[in-house]
Amino acid sequence: MTDFVCRLGTPSGEVVTRIVIAAAASDARTQLELEGYRVFSISAPGGALASVMPFGSAKKRRVKQADFLLFNQQLSALLRAGIPVLQSITLLKTRSASSALREVLADVEEKIKSGVPLSEAFESQGIFPRIYTASILSGEKSGALDEVLLRYVDYLKRSVGLTRKLRGALAYPAFLLIASGFMVAFLTLYIVPRMSDLFKGLSANRGLPTITVIVLAISTGVANNIWWIAPLLGILAFAAFVWLRTESGRLMLHRALLKLPVAGTLIRQMATAQLARSLSTLLSGGITVPDSWEIASQALNNLELRRRSQMVSPMIREGRGFTDSLKQAGWIPELGVDMISIGEGSGSLREMLDEVSAFYDAEAEVKLEQLTTLMEPLILIFMAGIVVAILLAIYLPIIDTISSGPTRGR
Repeated sequence: MTDFVCRLGTPSGEVVTRIVIAAAASDARTQLELEGYRVFSISAPGGALASVMPFGSAKKRRVKQADFLLFNQQLSALLRAGIPVLQSITLLKTRSASSALREVLADVEEKIKSGVPLSEAFESQGIFPRIYTASILSGEKSGALDEVLLRYVDYLKRSVGLTRKLRGALAYPAFLLIASGFMVAFLTLYIVPRMSDLFKGLSANRGLPTITVIVLAISTGVANNIWWIAPLLGILAFAAFVWLRTESGRLMLHRALLKLPVAGTLIRQMATAQLARSLSTLLSGGITVPDSWEIASQALNNLELRRRSQMVSPMIREGRGFTDSLKQAGWIPELGVDMISIGEGSGSLREMLDEVSAFYDAEAEVKLEQLTTLMEPLILIFMAGIVVAILLAIYLPIIDTISSGPTRGR
Protein backbone atom coordinates (compact mmCIF):
# COMPACT_ATOMS: atom_id res chain seq x y z
CA MET A 1 0.00 0.00 0.00
CA THR A 2 1.21 3.51 -0.87
CA ASP A 3 0.23 6.99 0.26
CA PHE A 4 -0.98 9.14 -2.66
CA VAL A 5 -1.32 12.93 -2.47
CA CYS A 6 -4.57 13.79 -4.23
CA ARG A 7 -5.78 17.24 -5.31
CA LEU A 8 -9.58 17.08 -5.40
CA GLY A 9 -12.70 19.06 -6.09
CA THR A 10 -15.50 18.55 -3.57
CA PRO A 11 -19.21 18.41 -4.50
CA SER A 12 -19.59 21.87 -2.91
CA GLY A 13 -16.96 23.33 -5.27
CA GLU A 14 -13.98 23.53 -2.90
CA VAL A 15 -10.47 22.41 -3.87
CA VAL A 16 -8.84 20.23 -1.19
CA THR A 17 -5.76 18.06 -0.79
CA ARG A 18 -6.11 14.57 0.69
CA ILE A 19 -3.77 11.66 1.31
CA VAL A 20 -5.25 8.32 0.23
CA ILE A 21 -3.75 4.92 0.99
CA ALA A 22 -4.15 2.53 -1.93
CA ALA A 23 -2.30 -0.17 -3.85
CA ALA A 24 -2.10 1.91 -7.03
CA ALA A 25 -3.00 5.36 -8.31
CA SER A 26 -5.89 3.92 -10.33
CA ASP A 27 -7.36 2.37 -7.17
CA ALA A 28 -7.07 5.71 -5.35
CA ARG A 29 -8.81 7.49 -8.25
CA THR A 30 -11.65 4.93 -8.30
CA GLN A 31 -12.11 5.20 -4.54
CA LEU A 32 -12.28 9.01 -4.62
CA GLU A 33 -14.65 9.13 -7.58
CA LEU A 34 -17.00 6.74 -5.77
CA GLU A 35 -16.96 9.16 -2.81
CA GLY A 36 -18.10 11.97 -5.10
CA TYR A 37 -14.82 13.84 -5.56
CA ARG A 38 -13.50 15.24 -8.82
CA VAL A 39 -9.86 14.15 -9.10
CA PHE A 40 -7.48 16.81 -10.46
CA SER A 41 -4.17 15.09 -9.78
CA ILE A 42 -2.72 12.09 -7.95
CA SER A 43 0.94 11.87 -7.07
CA ALA A 44 2.99 9.41 -5.02
CA PRO A 45 5.52 10.57 -2.39
CA GLY A 46 9.12 11.04 -3.49
CA GLY A 47 10.33 7.77 -1.94
CA ALA A 48 12.35 6.65 1.08
CA LEU A 49 14.60 9.66 1.11
CA ALA A 50 11.81 12.21 0.86
CA SER A 51 11.02 12.15 4.57
CA VAL A 52 14.60 12.85 5.50
CA MET A 53 15.64 15.16 2.65
CA PRO A 54 12.46 16.74 1.30
CA PHE A 55 14.43 19.16 -0.86
CA GLY A 56 16.26 16.50 -2.88
CA SER A 57 15.18 14.55 -5.91
CA ALA A 58 16.63 12.11 -8.37
CA LYS A 59 15.23 14.06 -11.32
CA LYS A 60 15.79 17.59 -10.07
CA ARG A 61 18.90 19.11 -8.64
CA ARG A 62 18.77 19.64 -4.92
CA VAL A 63 17.62 23.04 -3.68
CA LYS A 64 19.38 24.11 -0.49
CA GLN A 65 17.21 25.05 2.45
CA ALA A 66 18.89 28.46 2.75
CA ASP A 67 18.08 29.26 -0.90
CA PHE A 68 14.54 27.95 -0.47
CA LEU A 69 13.99 30.08 2.63
CA LEU A 70 15.35 33.22 0.95
CA PHE A 71 13.16 32.61 -2.10
CA ASN A 72 9.98 32.42 -0.01
CA GLN A 73 10.90 35.57 1.92
CA GLN A 74 11.43 37.44 -1.33
CA LEU A 75 8.29 36.01 -2.95
CA SER A 76 6.18 37.06 0.03
CA ALA A 77 7.65 40.58 -0.09
CA LEU A 78 6.95 40.92 -3.82
CA LEU A 79 3.37 39.71 -3.45
CA ARG A 80 2.76 42.16 -0.58
CA ALA A 81 4.05 44.90 -2.87
CA GLY A 82 1.29 44.04 -5.35
CA ILE A 83 3.44 42.35 -8.01
CA PRO A 84 1.58 39.50 -9.77
CA VAL A 85 2.63 35.89 -9.11
CA LEU A 86 4.00 35.22 -12.61
CA GLN A 87 6.03 38.42 -12.67
CA SER A 88 7.37 37.67 -9.17
CA ILE A 89 8.48 34.16 -10.20
CA THR A 90 10.15 35.55 -13.33
CA LEU A 91 11.98 38.21 -11.35
CA LEU A 92 13.19 35.79 -8.68
CA LYS A 93 14.28 33.29 -11.32
CA THR A 94 16.64 35.83 -12.88
CA ARG A 95 17.93 37.11 -9.52
CA SER A 96 18.48 33.75 -7.79
CA ALA A 97 22.09 32.77 -7.15
CA SER A 98 21.19 29.06 -7.06
CA SER A 99 21.30 27.31 -10.42
CA ALA A 100 19.14 24.48 -9.05
CA LEU A 101 16.46 26.93 -7.92
CA ARG A 102 16.60 28.79 -11.25
CA GLU A 103 15.97 25.50 -13.04
CA VAL A 104 12.96 24.75 -10.85
CA LEU A 105 11.53 28.26 -11.15
CA ALA A 106 11.89 28.16 -14.94
CA ASP A 107 9.67 25.08 -15.04
CA VAL A 108 7.21 26.65 -12.57
CA GLU A 109 7.09 29.78 -14.75
CA GLU A 110 6.23 27.75 -17.87
CA LYS A 111 3.47 25.88 -16.06
CA ILE A 112 1.93 29.11 -14.74
CA LYS A 113 1.97 30.56 -18.27
CA SER A 114 0.04 27.49 -19.47
CA GLY A 115 -2.66 28.09 -16.86
CA VAL A 116 -1.54 25.78 -14.06
CA PRO A 117 -2.09 27.12 -10.50
CA LEU A 118 1.02 28.00 -8.49
CA SER A 119 0.44 25.21 -5.95
CA GLU A 120 0.15 22.59 -8.68
CA ALA A 121 3.21 23.96 -10.48
CA PHE A 122 5.31 23.58 -7.32
CA GLU A 123 3.81 20.19 -6.49
CA SER A 124 4.72 18.85 -9.94
CA GLN A 125 8.40 19.48 -9.22
CA GLY A 126 8.39 16.59 -6.74
CA ILE A 127 11.02 18.14 -4.46
CA PHE A 128 9.05 20.38 -2.11
CA PRO A 129 7.47 19.31 1.19
CA ARG A 130 3.74 18.62 1.10
CA ILE A 131 3.08 21.20 3.78
CA TYR A 132 4.54 23.84 1.45
CA THR A 133 2.36 23.01 -1.55
CA ALA A 134 -0.68 22.65 0.71
CA SER A 135 0.02 26.06 2.25
CA ILE A 136 0.25 27.66 -1.19
CA LEU A 137 -3.02 25.98 -2.16
CA SER A 138 -4.72 27.41 0.92
CA GLY A 139 -3.28 30.84 0.10
CA GLU A 140 -4.68 30.65 -3.42
CA LYS A 141 -8.11 29.71 -2.06
CA SER A 142 -8.16 32.44 0.59
CA GLY A 143 -6.54 35.15 -1.55
CA ALA A 144 -3.89 35.75 1.13
CA LEU A 145 -0.91 34.03 -0.46
CA ASP A 146 1.58 36.55 0.91
CA GLU A 147 0.41 35.99 4.50
CA VAL A 148 0.49 32.22 4.06
CA LEU A 149 4.05 32.43 2.76
CA LEU A 150 5.05 34.58 5.75
CA ARG A 151 3.67 31.94 8.13
CA TYR A 152 5.49 29.21 6.22
CA VAL A 153 8.76 31.19 6.35
CA ASP A 154 8.37 31.47 10.14
CA TYR A 155 7.64 27.74 10.32
CA LEU A 156 10.69 26.93 8.22
CA LYS A 157 12.96 29.23 10.25
CA ARG A 158 12.03 27.51 13.49
CA SER A 159 12.38 24.04 11.98
CA VAL A 160 15.78 24.82 10.48
CA GLY A 161 16.91 26.48 13.72
CA LEU A 162 16.14 23.40 15.79
CA THR A 163 17.82 21.14 13.23
CA ARG A 164 20.97 23.26 13.35
CA LYS A 165 20.99 23.11 17.14
CA LEU A 166 20.67 19.34 16.98
CA ARG A 167 23.55 19.01 14.54
CA GLY A 168 25.70 21.42 16.53
CA ALA A 169 25.05 19.58 19.77
CA LEU A 170 25.95 16.20 18.28
CA ALA A 171 29.01 17.42 16.37
CA TYR A 172 31.41 17.32 19.33
CA PRO A 173 30.39 13.82 20.55
CA ALA A 174 30.72 12.56 16.98
CA PHE A 175 34.19 14.12 16.70
CA LEU A 176 35.23 12.47 19.99
CA LEU A 177 33.99 9.11 18.80
CA ILE A 178 35.77 9.32 15.44
CA ALA A 179 39.06 10.62 16.91
CA SER A 180 39.07 7.98 19.62
CA GLY A 181 38.29 5.30 17.07
CA PHE A 182 41.29 6.31 14.95
CA MET A 183 43.51 6.30 18.05
CA VAL A 184 42.41 2.81 19.05
CA ALA A 185 42.84 1.54 15.50
CA PHE A 186 46.36 3.01 15.33
CA LEU A 187 47.41 1.42 18.61
CA THR A 188 45.81 -1.92 17.82
CA LEU A 189 46.85 -2.32 14.19
CA TYR A 190 50.21 -0.53 14.14
CA ILE A 191 51.85 -0.26 17.57
CA VAL A 192 50.94 -3.59 19.20
CA PRO A 193 51.82 -5.86 16.22
CA ARG A 194 55.25 -4.20 15.94
CA MET A 195 55.96 -4.99 19.58
CA SER A 196 54.95 -8.63 19.25
CA ASP A 197 58.60 -9.75 18.80
CA LEU A 198 59.54 -8.00 22.03
CA PHE A 199 56.62 -9.67 23.81
CA LYS A 200 57.72 -13.07 22.52
CA GLY A 201 61.20 -12.50 23.95
CA LEU A 202 59.75 -11.50 27.28
CA SER A 203 57.37 -14.46 27.35
CA ALA A 204 60.32 -16.83 26.88
CA ASN A 205 61.67 -15.74 30.24
CA ARG A 206 58.43 -15.32 32.14
CA GLY A 207 54.72 -15.40 31.33
CA LEU A 208 52.99 -12.34 29.91
CA PRO A 209 50.19 -10.61 31.82
CA THR A 210 46.69 -11.77 30.89
CA ILE A 211 45.70 -8.39 29.47
CA THR A 212 48.77 -8.43 27.20
CA VAL A 213 47.92 -11.90 25.92
CA ILE A 214 44.35 -10.85 25.12
CA VAL A 215 45.28 -7.55 23.42
CA LEU A 216 48.12 -9.21 21.48
CA ALA A 217 45.85 -12.00 20.25
CA ILE A 218 43.18 -9.55 19.10
CA SER A 219 45.66 -7.14 17.52
CA THR A 220 47.66 -9.83 15.73
CA GLY A 221 44.53 -11.58 14.54
CA VAL A 222 43.05 -8.38 13.11
CA ALA A 223 46.35 -7.25 11.54
CA ASN A 224 46.95 -10.63 9.87
CA ASN A 225 43.43 -10.86 8.49
CA ILE A 226 42.77 -7.20 7.69
CA TRP A 227 42.62 -7.91 3.95
CA TRP A 228 39.43 -9.91 4.29
CA ILE A 229 38.05 -8.28 7.46
CA ALA A 230 38.00 -4.81 5.84
CA PRO A 231 36.02 -5.94 2.74
CA LEU A 232 33.67 -7.93 4.99
CA LEU A 233 33.00 -4.87 7.15
CA GLY A 234 32.45 -2.83 3.98
CA ILE A 235 29.94 -5.37 2.68
CA LEU A 236 28.12 -5.47 6.02
CA ALA A 237 28.03 -1.66 6.14
CA PHE A 238 26.64 -1.53 2.58
CA ALA A 239 24.06 -4.22 3.40
CA ALA A 240 22.99 -2.25 6.49
CA PHE A 241 22.74 0.92 4.38
CA VAL A 242 20.55 -0.84 1.80
CA TRP A 243 18.41 -2.42 4.53
CA LEU A 244 17.89 0.95 6.21
CA ARG A 245 16.70 2.34 2.88
CA THR A 246 13.82 -0.14 2.97
CA GLU A 247 10.63 0.73 4.82
CA SER A 248 10.88 -2.26 7.17
CA GLY A 249 14.51 -1.44 8.03
CA ARG A 250 13.80 2.22 8.77
CA LEU A 251 10.70 1.30 10.76
CA MET A 252 12.68 -1.12 12.94
CA LEU A 253 15.43 1.46 13.48
CA HIS A 254 12.95 4.20 14.38
CA ARG A 255 11.18 1.90 16.84
CA ALA A 256 14.52 1.13 18.49
CA LEU A 257 15.37 4.84 18.74
CA LEU A 258 12.10 5.55 20.54
CA LYS A 259 13.04 3.00 23.23
CA LEU A 260 16.32 4.72 24.12
CA PRO A 261 16.22 6.35 27.59
CA VAL A 262 16.90 10.02 26.77
CA ALA A 263 16.93 10.02 22.97
CA GLY A 264 13.45 8.47 22.77
CA THR A 265 11.93 11.29 24.83
CA LEU A 266 13.82 13.85 22.76
CA ILE A 267 12.48 12.39 19.50
CA ARG A 268 8.90 12.51 20.80
CA GLN A 269 9.27 16.10 21.97
CA MET A 270 10.79 17.24 18.67
CA ALA A 271 8.07 15.40 16.73
CA THR A 272 5.36 17.00 18.90
CA ALA A 273 6.80 20.47 18.28
CA GLN A 274 7.07 19.82 14.54
CA LEU A 275 3.55 18.41 14.32
CA ALA A 276 2.00 21.29 16.27
CA ARG A 277 3.92 23.83 14.17
CA SER A 278 2.78 22.17 10.93
CA LEU A 279 -0.84 21.96 12.06
CA SER A 280 -0.87 25.62 13.08
CA THR A 281 0.58 26.67 9.71
CA LEU A 282 -1.94 24.61 7.75
CA LEU A 283 -4.94 25.62 9.86
CA SER A 284 -3.95 29.27 9.45
CA GLY A 285 -4.35 28.81 5.71
CA GLY A 286 -7.91 27.53 6.07
CA ILE A 287 -7.20 23.81 5.54
CA THR A 288 -9.56 21.54 7.49
CA VAL A 289 -8.37 19.70 10.60
CA PRO A 290 -8.46 16.19 9.03
CA ASP A 291 -6.55 17.32 5.93
CA SER A 292 -4.09 19.30 8.04
CA TRP A 293 -3.44 16.28 10.23
CA GLU A 294 -2.86 14.01 7.22
CA ILE A 295 -0.33 16.40 5.70
CA ALA A 296 1.41 17.25 8.98
CA SER A 297 1.68 13.66 10.21
CA GLN A 298 3.12 12.50 6.89
CA ALA A 299 5.94 15.04 7.36
CA LEU A 300 7.11 13.31 10.56
CA ASN A 301 10.57 11.82 10.11
CA ASN A 302 10.05 8.91 12.50
CA LEU A 303 8.14 6.17 10.68
CA GLU A 304 6.82 4.57 13.87
CA LEU A 305 5.27 7.85 15.01
CA ARG A 306 3.93 8.38 11.50
CA ARG A 307 2.38 4.90 11.55
CA ARG A 308 0.71 5.52 14.91
CA SER A 309 -0.67 8.84 13.65
CA GLN A 310 -2.48 7.30 10.68
CA MET A 311 -5.45 6.27 12.83
CA VAL A 312 -6.23 9.84 13.91
CA SER A 313 -7.58 11.34 10.69
CA PRO A 314 -10.26 8.65 10.07
CA MET A 315 -11.50 9.16 13.64
CA ILE A 316 -11.81 12.92 13.10
CA ARG A 317 -13.72 12.35 9.86
CA GLU A 318 -16.07 10.00 11.72
CA GLY A 319 -16.98 12.87 14.06
CA ARG A 320 -14.82 12.16 17.10
CA GLY A 321 -13.18 15.06 18.89
CA PHE A 322 -9.69 16.09 17.86
CA THR A 323 -8.25 15.62 21.35
CA ASP A 324 -9.88 12.21 21.81
CA SER A 325 -8.46 11.12 18.47
CA LEU A 326 -4.98 12.34 19.43
CA LYS A 327 -5.01 10.12 22.51
CA GLN A 328 -5.43 7.07 20.30
CA ALA A 329 -2.09 7.78 18.62
CA GLY A 330 -0.44 7.03 21.97
CA TRP A 331 2.78 8.97 21.55
CA ILE A 332 1.97 12.67 22.08
CA PRO A 333 2.88 13.73 25.65
CA GLU A 334 -0.09 14.03 28.00
CA LEU A 335 0.63 17.68 28.73
CA GLY A 336 0.60 18.45 25.00
CA VAL A 337 -2.75 16.69 24.60
CA ASP A 338 -4.15 18.63 27.57
CA MET A 339 -3.01 21.95 26.08
CA ILE A 340 -4.57 21.08 22.72
CA SER A 341 -7.77 20.06 24.51
CA ILE A 342 -7.98 23.49 26.12
CA GLY A 343 -7.42 25.17 22.75
CA GLU A 344 -10.06 23.01 21.09
CA GLY A 345 -12.59 23.72 23.83
CA SER A 346 -12.00 27.48 23.79
CA GLY A 347 -12.04 27.81 20.01
CA SER A 348 -8.38 28.87 19.86
CA LEU A 349 -6.85 25.64 18.55
CA ARG A 350 -4.39 27.30 16.18
CA GLU A 351 -3.06 29.66 18.84
CA MET A 352 -2.71 26.82 21.35
CA LEU A 353 -0.83 24.74 18.75
CA ASP A 354 1.66 27.60 18.50
CA GLU A 355 2.05 27.47 22.29
CA VAL A 356 2.53 23.69 22.20
CA SER A 357 5.16 24.08 19.50
CA ALA A 358 7.07 26.74 21.43
CA PHE A 359 6.83 24.75 24.69
CA TYR A 360 8.18 21.51 23.23
CA ASP A 361 10.85 23.33 21.25
CA ALA A 362 12.15 24.60 24.60
CA GLU A 363 11.76 21.17 26.20
CA ALA A 364 13.62 19.55 23.31
CA GLU A 365 16.50 21.99 23.71
CA VAL A 366 16.79 21.09 27.41
CA LYS A 367 16.61 17.38 26.65
CA LEU A 368 19.18 17.79 23.87
CA GLU A 369 21.55 19.47 26.29
CA GLN A 370 21.04 16.62 28.74
CA LEU A 371 21.71 14.09 26.01
CA THR A 372 24.97 15.68 24.89
CA THR A 373 26.05 16.21 28.51
CA LEU A 374 25.51 12.50 29.08
CA MET A 375 27.08 11.32 25.82
CA GLU A 376 30.39 13.19 26.07
CA PRO A 377 31.63 11.68 29.35
CA LEU A 378 30.33 8.22 28.40
CA ILE A 379 32.27 8.31 25.14
CA LEU A 380 35.37 9.62 26.90
CA ILE A 381 35.19 7.01 29.66
CA PHE A 382 34.57 4.14 27.24
CA MET A 383 37.31 5.09 24.79
CA ALA A 384 39.72 5.99 27.60
CA GLY A 385 39.14 2.54 29.09
CA ILE A 386 40.07 0.89 25.79
CA VAL A 387 43.18 3.07 25.36
CA VAL A 388 44.31 2.43 28.96
CA ALA A 389 43.84 -1.33 28.48
CA ILE A 390 46.02 -1.25 25.36
CA LEU A 391 48.71 0.86 27.05
CA LEU A 392 48.72 -1.46 30.09
CA ALA A 393 49.06 -4.43 27.76
CA ILE A 394 52.11 -2.77 26.17
CA TYR A 395 53.89 -1.49 29.28
CA LEU A 396 53.12 -4.09 31.95
CA PRO A 397 55.53 -6.72 30.53
CA ILE A 398 58.26 -4.10 30.20
CA ILE A 399 57.71 -2.85 33.76
CA ASP A 400 57.71 -6.43 35.10
CA THR A 401 60.99 -7.17 33.31
CA ILE A 402 62.67 -4.00 34.58
CA SER A 403 61.49 -4.53 38.15
CA SER A 404 62.59 -8.19 38.19
CA GLY A 405 66.02 -7.59 36.52
CA PRO A 406 68.06 -6.54 39.60
CA THR A 407 66.62 -9.46 41.59
CA ARG A 408 67.97 -11.96 39.09
CA GLY A 409 71.38 -10.19 39.14
CA ARG A 410 71.75 -10.89 42.84
